[in-house]
Order: sequence, then structure tokens, then C-alpha cells
Amino acid sequence: MWLSKQIKPVGATADADLGLTTISGRKVGVATRGEVRDLPIYGPGGYLWTPASGAAVLVIKGGPGGEEQCVAGTRPPEGAPGIEPGEVLLYGPGGNSLYLKKDGSVEIRGTRVSVAGELSVTGALTVNGQPYAPCSC
Repeated sequence: MWLSKQIKPVGATADADLGLTTISGRKVGVATRGEVRDLPIYGPGGYLWTPASGAAVLVIKGGPGGEEQCVAGTRPPEGAPGIEPGEVLLYGPGGNSLYLKKDGSVEIRGTRVSVAGELSVTGALTVNGQPYAPCSC
């Protein structure tokens, strides 16, 4: 009886590692201290992201013994612009980005813009630094 009171159950642990993705997709493979496959990806609400193969990612470990793992994020790319506290920059491949600035302005950058449906803009709209005027073609 006294021995059973001396043995304590293993508590939940939390740990993190930096790893490289080996398989991309909805569930990824990541090499940290060894390769782990079929890891789920978690991100902020409303944000869907799949890391490219070879991307440096943050792997969160939890649960008893740290056997439950997930990918939580990635490093910003080299040369990424600095942003002010509270600002949000969503960026993708090819230089596409959506930048929400603390002054209330929004910058949208991309090489190709495709709008399906309707785009509604409230406030002043400038295109390449000039006030937008609809075409009277």
C-alpha cells in the first residue's frame, strides 16, 4: 500500500522543437530529433496555412510523456518586413501579402489579382499612389 502512494502518475508535459517539414499537406511530416508524420497543423482562428516541404516550423509537444505533437507556426522568411506591435501581415508565395496597419490602412500586394463576386471598400482607395477613379469606358 505504501508503495502505491510513492508512485505518482506522469503529468502532462509541454515542450517545443524547431523542425523541418519533410512532407507537406493537411497533415505534415517533420524532422526534429527524428521524423514524425501525420502531425496536425494549428494556427490562429480564421487562418489556414500549410507549410511547404523544407520549411522551418515550430513543433509543440504535450500530453503525458510529450507524445502528442502538432505544428504551430513557422519562421518569417529572410527579408520579411518589420511590422509595428499590433499589426498583422499575411504573406504568401510570390510576394503576395495583406498588411493591416495600426493607423487603419490596409495594403494588398500581389502579382495577379482575381476577384470572384464583389469587393466592397469603405474609405479612400488609392491605386499605385493615385486616388481611384472608376473607368468611364
